[in-house]
Amino acid sequence: MRIQDYKSMYSCTVNSEVDSEYITDMSTSIRAVEDLLNYRFKNKKLLEEALTHSSYTDSPSYQRLEFVGDAALGLAISNFVFLSYPDLDPGQLSLIRAANISTEKLARVAVQHRLYRYVRHNAAALDEKVRDFVVAVEEEDDAVVYGGSMKAPKVLADIVESVAAAVYVDCEFDLKALWVIIRGLLEPIVTPDQLQQEPQPVTMLFELCQKDGKQVDIKHWRKGEKNIASVYVDGKFVASGSSEQKENAKLHAARAALGKLSHLKVNDKMSFDFCTEFNGTNEIEGAKQKVHELCGKKKWTKPSYRIEKEVGPAHERRFVCSIQIETADGVFHMVGDEKSRVRDAENSAASLMILALQESKYI
Repeated sequence: MRIQDYKSMYSCTVNSEVDSEYITDMSTSIRAVEDLLNYRFKNKKLLEEALTHSSYTDSPSYQRLEFVGDAALGLAISNFVFLSYPDLDPGQLSLIRAANISTEKLARVAVQHRLYRYVRHNAAALDEKVRDFVVAVEEEDDAVVYGGSMKAPKVLADIVESVAAAVYVDCEFDLKALWVIIRGLLEPIVTPDQLQQEPQPVTMLFELCQKDGKQVDIKHWRKGEKNIASVYVDGKFVASGSSEQKENAKLHAARAALGKLSHLKVNDKMSFDFCTEFNGTNEIEGAKQKVHELCGKKKWTKPSYRIEKEVGPAHERRFVCSIQIETADGVFHMVGDEKSRVRDAENSAASLMILALQESKYI
């Protein structure tokens, strides 16, 4: 079967209503994934293991297979880009490989083909994480190469890696056979042209500042379970981003900094965006009142709040709010955590604003 035919048969778009029911019968799940791959397993126990989360304790989980799949996919993609692009240097090849096997990319593969429906587990929290990510992917205008609006749940990437490993082991560790079978699942493959059209944010940031003769410094620190990256240009704080993953925090910070620096070129006014994806649990009691008092003391304009996002059905509605403060130096903006009440969402944003102002030495 040609790759083009394979894609037309099995690629799909995300529906606005996320599948609420998982397939509980493993034999049905195995047949469905075999049909998706257009491959029949000699040892179906391998695929059964690949579709079993560690929370399901009655059977071996996919953790060992995921370990093998991570390495096997990396090598398969390495071979592919090495043979496909003989004129590219090692740095360019590394960027293409990373874009095709990143957690973000593989998680979207799992969403595109609804692989999560076939994984048996006993962890209700996984359902919510997957549901929220599926909705976030659906709302994206274009394909995302580097870090989307919401952190991809690692479990989704693990599923793809474990399924790939099951194929790899079933094919007696034949890397060529693995690539023939798994490539269609990974389509569309990220290409050099696509990377050129959507350059890596950190690379773009350094190139932009280099043209203006400015020095970029990205500092990393941790706040609870979050990695936070802060961008400084010529020693001045510009923007921060955060994620559970250090590399994603760096990407978010660079993207935020690019937006602020581009804004500066237009109106020559400094604008800051702190921790645009800071979803930690750092809550400060009465943060809204504290920010209000701080603005009065500093003679800043009163903070303004806005609902950035509403998710979930009417009876389970959740909110994400932002806070904005205008000062003599510019505009400070912060997006808070998702909460079940608007006032709690506003307090979350205010809490993170205080933390960001402290980190940037404004208070």
